This record gives sequence, structure tokens and C-alpha cells, in this order.
Amino acid sequence: MWASVHNELNRIVQKSLPHKSQITHFLPFTISRFTSRAKDERMTYTTDVVNEIKTTAHMSDEEFGSEKPVEAAEDVIAPVEGTEVIKKIPPLTPIYWCEKMTATTFGETFADFFSQTLGFGYGATSTVLLSFFAVVLGGQLYVKSYWPNLFWLVMASSSVAGTLISDFIDRTLGWGYPLGMGVLLSILLVIIGIWKLTGESMNVAGAMTRKAEVFYWSTILVSNTLGTALGDFLSDSLNLGFGLGAGIIGGLLVICGILAYFTRVSHVLLFWVAFVLTRPFGATFGDLLTKSKEKGGLDLGTLKASMVILALFLICFAIEMYMLYKAKKAKAAKLAESEGDV
Repeated sequence: MWASVHNELNRIVQKSLPHKSQITHFLPFTISRFTSRAKDERMTYTTDVVNEIKTTAHMSDEEFGSEKPVEAAEDVIAPVEGTEVIKKIPPLTPIYWCEKMTATTFGETFADFFSQTLGFGYGATSTVLLSFFAVVLGGQLYVKSYWPNLFWLVMASSSVAGTLISDFIDRTLGWGYPLGMGVLLSILLVIIGIWKLTGESMNVAGAMTRKAEVFYWSTILVSNTLGTALGDFLSDSLNLGFGLGAGIIGGLLVICGILAYFTRVSHVLLFWVAFVLTRPFGATFGDLLTKSKEKGGLDLGTLKASMVILALFLICFAIEMYMLYKAKKAKAAKLAESEGDV
């Protein structure tokens, strides 16, 4: 693996640097720095390597050359030799967050449809849908590339399962929202702490190992459960109402976005904060759609609200699929052009 990276570096540098003395001086140092950092930070693309070379050699784009390197030596670079790293998590684009929020809102309303409207109860419904979540999660862990249909099916089912688990803890077990949130927050911190101690990358988009992906989905399930309890706590226990609760959480999400784009606050930290917050946003917004007008809702009912939210998700999903199609088409055209130049 590292041999292929080394060869790629040699090819790029030898064609770009004007003097062999520069290659001798800069290449070993650059490769050493890249290798060390790649193991710790999981640097993925060859373009990062090129930027590293240009920075080290103090070269401008014109001095480096006009030829652009390939996007990646492989899809990913393994952090540890013999460890399989797979690119199967979507990038964190605005479309991703729209899909995430509609999926979590759908989870709230659809779970309420089963447990409340159909009267199955939280215990039985949780058992069935948790089993479904385990099946689709097994499929997600098995595949070796990003399957949008499967990924979002797991995300939506984790949202449904999280809603049911939260309701089971808070209502069936009678723990109440504060105690339930405290237990769930403790579990979430334990999972993230163990994930950190294993040395696995905490990358939240793109490539990760299978072990890291297990931590990723475990964190997602607990985050969805915690977010549901938080949303219910804000709207019910604090009597903020569904609209005001959704507005407050939406404002906090906007703050997370601002911090991500304009500050150096850890993007991993901001991701998980935003991820937890999208769940109560979905919970309160879902309740706003389904609850009666006497309770401050729009009284659409759980089934009708679920269908409306599902339609919104499918629109977002169609946009993502179109973007993936355009990217794949552009990549194929670029590859054909590079082969034609050879």
C-alpha cells in the first residue's frame, strides 16, 4: 500500500520539480511527514500529498506544473497496514443534513404511528423495529462501498428505534425525561470514550474501518434516543411548546453550522452536537405536525404526517442521487480525457 503511494509521489514530484536536487532534498522529508500524519489523521486523497509537497518546497502552482494528479491513489489510504478502510459514509453537505432531519422526523412520526395509532405499545414495537434495525445495519456493515439506499434505510430505522427506546425508558419504565437523558448521555459518552481509546479514526464522513463504523452506528442509535428524550423534555416538561422547541433547537443547529464554517472548533465535536440536536428538532417538529390543535399541534395525524415527511426526504434523496450521477459522469469524462492524453 505505502509502496504505491511512494511511487505516486515520485511520479508527481519528478515531473513537477525543476531540479533533481530539489527532489533529493524535499521528497524524503515530505514522504516521512505524510506517512506519519496519514496514520494519525487518515489523510485520504493524493491531492493532500501534492499540497504537502508544494508547501514544503515553497512552490507556487505555476512552478509546480499545470498537470493535475489523479484524485486518489486508491479510494482510501489505510491508517494501519492490514486494516481495511472503506469509503461508505456520505460527505457532510447541506443535502446530507436535509436528509438527516427529514429521516429523523419521519422516525418520530412513524414510530408514533406504530406504538400509539395502531396501539402496539412501546415494548413490542421496539423489539420488532430494533430487530429490523439490526438486520439492515448488518447489511450496511457487510457492503464495501457507499450504498445510498441502504445507508439512509439504516439511518431512518435507527431514528425509529431511538424514538421507541426513548419512549420505553421515559414512559413504560417510568424513569422520566431527566433521569432517562442522564443515563443516555452517560452511555453516549462511554461509547465515544471507548471509540477514542481504541485509536480508531473518529472521521464522520467518507472512509472508516469496520470497527470504527460499528462505533459510528452505535453512537448514532444512542444519539437518536437521547435526542428524542431531549425534544420531549423541552416541549412537555418545560412547556415550551412544539413550535418554540423546534425553533430553539433550529437556532442551535445554525450556531453549530457557523462554528463549523468560521472557526477552528473540532468538526467531529460539532458533528455529534449537531447530530444529537437534529433528533430533538425532528421530535418536536414531528409532534408539531401530529399532535392535536389543543396541544399546540397541527393535528395531521401520524400517518399523514409520516407520508408528508417521507415525500420531503425522497426529494432530498433524489437530489443526492442526481449529484452522485453528475460526479460519476464528470469523473468518467476526466478519466477518458487523461487516457486520451496518454
